Amino acid sequence: MALSEPAGGGRTAEAGRSEVERPAELDVSLERRIGKRSAGPIEKYLDLHTVGELLNHFPRRYLNRGELTPIAQLPFDEEVTLIARVLSSNTRQMRARKGSITEVVVTDDSARQGMLTISFFNGWAAKSELLPGRRALFSGKVNRYRNALSLTNPNYLLLDEEEGDADEEAQALRPIPVYPVSGKLTSWKVAQVTASLVELVDLAQLPDPLPGEVMARDRLLPIADAYRLIHAPAVPADWQRARDRFRYQEALVLQAALARRRAQAALEEATARRAVPDGVLAAFDARLPFTLTAGQRDVGDTLAEELARNHPMNRLLQGEVGSGKTIVALRAMLQVIDAGGQAALLAPTEVLAAQHYQSIRRTLGPLAEGGMLGGAENGTRVVLLTGSMTAAARKQAMLDAASGEAGIVIGTHALLSDNVQFFDLGLIVVDEQHRFGVEQRDALRAKARKPPHLLVMTATPIPRTVAMTVFGDLETSTLSELPAGRAPISTHVVGLAEHPAWADRLWQRAREEIDAGHQVYVVCPKIGADDAGMSDDDGAAPAEDAAELASVTAMLEQLQQEPSLAGVRIAPLHGKLDPAEKSATMAAFAAGELDLLVSTTVIEVGVDVPNATLMVIADADRFGISQLHQLRGRVGRGGLPGMCLLVTNLEAGHPSRVRLDAVQSTTDGFVLSQEDLKLRREGDILGASQSGGRSALRFLRVVEHEDLISRARRDAQAIVETDPELLEHPALARAIDLYLNPEKEAFLERG
Repeated sequence: MALSEPAGGGRTAEAGRSEVERPAELDVSLERRIGKRSAGPIEKYLDLHTVGELLNHFPRRYLNRGELTPIAQLPFDEEVTLIARVLSSNTRQMRARKGSITEVVVTDDSARQGMLTISFFNGWAAKSELLPGRRALFSGKVNRYRNALSLTNPNYLLLDEEEGDADEEAQALRPIPVYPVSGKLTSWKVAQVTASLVELVDLAQLPDPLPGEVMARDRLLPIADAYRLIHAPAVPADWQRARDRFRYQEALVLQAALARRRAQAALEEATARRAVPDGVLAAFDARLPFTLTAGQRDVGDTLAEELARNHPMNRLLQGEVGSGKTIVALRAMLQVIDAGGQAALLAPTEVLAAQHYQSIRRTLGPLAEGGMLGGAENGTRVVLLTGSMTAAARKQAMLDAASGEAGIVIGTHALLSDNVQFFDLGLIVVDEQHRFGVEQRDALRAKARKPPHLLVMTATPIPRTVAMTVFGDLETSTLSELPAGRAPISTHVVGLAEHPAWADRLWQRAREEIDAGHQVYVVCPKIGADDAGMSDDDGAAPAEDAAELASVTAMLEQLQQEPSLAGVRIAPLHGKLDPAEKSATMAAFAAGELDLLVSTTVIEVGVDVPNATLMVIADADRFGISQLHQLRGRVGRGGLPGMCLLVTNLEAGHPSRVRLDAVQSTTDGFVLSQEDLKLRREGDILGASQSGGRSALRFLRVVEHEDLISRARRDAQAIVETDPELLEHPALARAIDLYLNPEKEAFLERG
């Protein structure tokens, strides 16, 4: 179905432009529309300043006036809004200082008699208003007092009085919207201001981003009705219909942004890099000591075909840890070199960049020493460029890149420096794309004469729904099989709460591996006593008491005193070490000169030590699923069986142990990524935690709404095919600009 017309019929490009240029109601300041007194708290506490921003500040849930909130389900240490009935009230004078405390006990009237104690200091109003039997809406942060849940000085709204002025039956059915709030602002204050705004704004005049035929096909509400019913529903079915409309709108806006980017990329002109029969790639294939997997061959053929085209390749290559992505990428780089171009490999850390440099040089052998004594006649040159290199080494690497002597340039963010130039950059390979921002990728693209080809790699498997939503502007290839010789990795949860004696057995087990001639990783969530420890960006639990977390410095000291590890060669590795010391430590471990490495997650990606067979992850509950999966991929890489021990002090049944059980149950990264997506906050998918804390996904859930995302993707593609600039769909173009600000649009590319 062609989706070329917006709601209300077709428009000319000129009419569309004038509509966009006309001052829009959504851009009007809140202060101008509702007055300074009402707008002030909204601007101060929510950072919302326009009509559109407040209208799009949707309720996060709705409370049913006829139902009390289950107190047992209240989250600890979070802001909550709940309905409860007052069970008792008692006021007493404080002993240590002047004033009184009013303690109100509220109940949810459940079979379990859920009760919550609410304390008011000098709460004169609460003493007279919160009488037994009264129902009220309470808003505050849940804490603990005498081992029971409590609220201290919360805001409250008496529901019985509020309902007395209206038709009781209709009032009982009317849902209570609960808004995201902060500071001293209450949800019902936001609801009051928003309700007045909905009445003031002429919603019928708002341009609708959804094409009319799509709305008719899916029976979606017009935008005016959707705004009215999402903020002021009369019955639950109202907000549900509005939610369905805005959910589809989110999906279409996301997919239209991605489709527009794909269309723009297709118009770019790149230099075709066609394969040659007798070049360095053919020589490399001839000396490979192993056979490529069927997946590696298939993906390699796809890359070869796309590199030979005269518009840029934009492809995501995902695969399990150890699935052979680097070999596939290297073969693509060699094809570009055969065609007279250069390839740049961008890595997120110096450890990983150095690891790639050594691995690629080792794999190429004489082919990596073109023009050098002993090098292959048709070889190329591989150089490394990082920030910690000496000035002379960096100058030589930059000279090799600028002159074209180096066919492959491997580096960190140092590659992005204005001083770094390439002779003819034809291919960019980005390893672990989620570590880089779009501006960094574009900085490297700008160093090419024409738009270069792009290959993005990730070892974190991505569910199809995430790929459609986050990497929708890239074509996706997947390596699902492991090369021959990769040994299985067994994973075990070591629960010290129920088995304290296992703490000693851990280090005895490490000694057994070392005595067998193998090596061991011990991973800690923080560096030292002053380090804040793991953040929860990867789905890990927040550090309730970071001081008690295992640290590299404390663990190093402990293991050096551990009797079962006497004589073992131990060294630390973390991000705060001097770069030269980091490189020397990693090189010593790779050479077998160290037996045990105590490290942070700096070894998470790309580190390849075939002789390492055991990994012990201390306080494993502080890490997310994907990070644990990445970490354990560092062992079992040399044909020897690997083992990963997930150590935790949490009791069995603790919610944070769900992640550990999931990692223990399977080594299938795609299964784990789906589980990770269910457990993590949805906003993390688009990097909301890094763009002001507001999720770009309000109603869309990528785990649950795959069919809707697919439908929106097809609709967006049809729209952009007939209207690449969205001149006939100005409201949709406007929605993309409003909804996907530059930061959020960048996160679409970052993942």
